[in-house]
Parts: sequence; structure tokens; C-alpha cells
Amino acid sequence: MALYYYQAYSKEGKKISGYIDASSQQAVKQMLTQKGSFPIKVSSAREKRLGFFQRLFQRKVTVKDKILFTRQLSTLLKSGIPLLQTLELLVDQVEGRLKSVVIALKDDIKEGTSFANALKKFPDVFPNIYVQLVRAGEASGNLELILDRLTEYIESREAIKKRIKSAMSYPLMQLGVAVVVVGIMMTFVVPQMVENLQGTGKELPWTTSLLINISDFFKNNFLFIIIGLIGAVVGFTYWKASAKGARTWDKIKLKIPLIRFFTKTGAVVQFSQTLGMLVESGVNLSESLDIVVSIIDNKILADALSEARDKIVKQGKIAQYLKQTEIFPPIAIYLIKTGEESGNLGGMLLTVSKNYGEELSELADGIAGKIAPVMLIFMALIVGFIVISIAVPIMQQAEVATM
Repeated sequence: MALYYYQAYSKEGKKISGYIDASSQQAVKQMLTQKGSFPIKVSSAREKRLGFFQRLFQRKVTVKDKILFTRQLSTLLKSGIPLLQTLELLVDQVEGRLKSVVIALKDDIKEGTSFANALKKFPDVFPNIYVQLVRAGEASGNLELILDRLTEYIESREAIKKRIKSAMSYPLMQLGVAVVVVGIMMTFVVPQMVENLQGTGKELPWTTSLLINISDFFKNNFLFIIIGLIGAVVGFTYWKASAKGARTWDKIKLKIPLIRFFTKTGAVVQFSQTLGMLVESGVNLSESLDIVVSIIDNKILADALSEARDKIVKQGKIAQYLKQTEIFPPIAIYLIKTGEESGNLGGMLLTVSKNYGEELSELADGIAGKIAPVMLIFMALIVGFIVISIAVPIMQQAEVATM
């Protein structure tokens, strides 16, 4: 039996398409004909190729898709359904690119390829850690347990990443909104309000003169300011995407106090969680360390851990060489050393990951709660300055008029 892709016309004359598991193309045509459909094209699902625009607009594989696929796979395997049949059932449960990936996985398994090697053909969907854990699960016969751990791992990583991203981007987003609001006020609102004040010919307070000068600058250079901001954002994005720019940006992040804490603690969580899960799943230490170092986001920290990795592989002293990186806090080093000496390294690494992951989440939530009032005060000061700068000369004119 193989999976075939078909296109046909239904009884109502509508063009339909889909997948059918059958022994041959002729069998597919017969099945369609029996249903009252007229087949116009039948091909192997593996041979089906998407056009350029189809690939362009094809639904990507999201983290949510990956979590759902892994959880469903584990559930079906726990029910005693063989892997090949499980993948056949999942073909109709997924959409977009993931559907074609699952079809390819199913065909590879049918040809005798191991599940891990089949997954390895899609590195953009299934990262190295996913492949290695599945390989360990196949070797130990505990694939269902490994898939459960993978689901928890992906979910926790995504939750931490979202919280950190939210905490670090929220201040910038609010600052951007403040800049846009002030820019609009200075360009369109303030000029109309101060026009009458300039017509009096009287000397204006320094705050009002400053406000008028700023307003004139925004008004006269509005287009250049917009182009400059867009150019700066695009230029920064391209610079950060380059190898040299990315490395320099990673260095800068390690020098800014709050961002440094998030970056280093995030690396501790990534390292501990991934290594702990790999070690507990039976992946050898050398290969586990290679995988862990490759997923660290910050290149400077990754280099430090890579150097430690070489020493650990040679001498086997994990806590000692992790301490030399100056990334891990003393308590984390103590816990890892305790796990190393007690033979429970994997469990202790997961404990370290959990503790510091919770700390990151709490800090991220705390920052998000404190940013709002700070930005409110910032906006109040700016608006207050604008109001006072306009109100003072108006009040002065009113006093003169009543005298």
C-alpha cells in the first residue's frame, strides 16, 4: 500500500483533490470511479511537487503544529498502534507543509528507514535535539516517553521565550508609541495652537520658544525623519543578520545590565534543560554537549560553552568547567556538582532549568507590570510640558487684557 495524491471532478462537477492509500494508481482510479468521481490526475504523494506560488503561500509548520503532532504521535503509540499506521492516521489530521512532511516520513518508514533518520531530512522542522531524542527513544524502546518529554520541552521553551521576548520588547514598543504620538502632536497639533501666540509680537517664555522650535523642526523635516527611522531599522536588521554584526550585538547585550541577566539566565535554562533531557534519555555526553552548544542563542556564550565542552569531554568534570565560563550562578554550579557526584546529573540539570526558568518568568512578569506606570509618567511629563508651554503665554495675554 502507498499514499497517492489525486485530482478529480465530483458528481456535481466540482474539482476536488486529496490523498488515498492504495496498492496502485489504477486502484485509486477505481476507488474514485466507484464514488462517482471522475479522476483527472493520480500520482504518488511523494512525487507531488508544489508550484512556486503554492510553496510561497503554503502554511508553515508552527511551534503549535509541532507540539500537537508530537503529542498526537505519543498518544497513538501509547494506544498500541504501530508507528507506520500512526503516521497514516496523522496525514489527515495535519495541514500545509506538515502534511507533506508526514507523508514523506510515512513513505520512508515503509521503506525501512528509522524514524530518526526520516526526521533528519527535515532540519528546518525537526531540530537536531528532536532527532537525537527520537533516536534514543527508538534504541531504548521508550519512544512514547521520549515524545512526551519532547512535548513538555518544546512547550516550556516556547513559554519562556515568549515571556522574555515580551519583557524585552514591551518597553521598546511603548517608547515607539510615545515617539509617534509626540511626533504627530509636534507636527500637526502644536503648530495650529501656537500660531496665534506668534502673531502677538510679544516675547514668549523660553519653554514656548523651545516648543515652537521643536515643532518647526518636526514639521519641516517630517519626511526625512520617517525615511531616516525606516532606514535605521532596515540597516540595523541587515547588520544584525551578518556574522560580524550578530557577534557584536551579542557582545552589546552582555554589557546592558537587565538584558545581560536575561541573556545569561536564558542560556543557563537552555543548557540545563536540554542537556538534562538528553542525558536522562540515554544520549551520550559528548553528543549531548554538541547539541546543547549549537542551540545557545548568544554566540559569545556559545563560544564559552564550546570551550568548556572540549574540556568536559576530555576530563569529564562538568561542574568545574561550567564554573570557568562565568555564566552559571554559584547555586546552579553547586546543584550540577551534586548531581554529578550522586549519579543523578540529568535530574539535577532539569531542577536547575526549572528553578531559573521560574525566576526568569517572575522577573519578566514583574518588569511588564512596572513598565506601564513608568511610561505613563514619561508621557505625562511630555504632555504636561506641551500644555504648560501653550497655557502660560495664553494666561499672560489674558492678564494683560484685563488690566
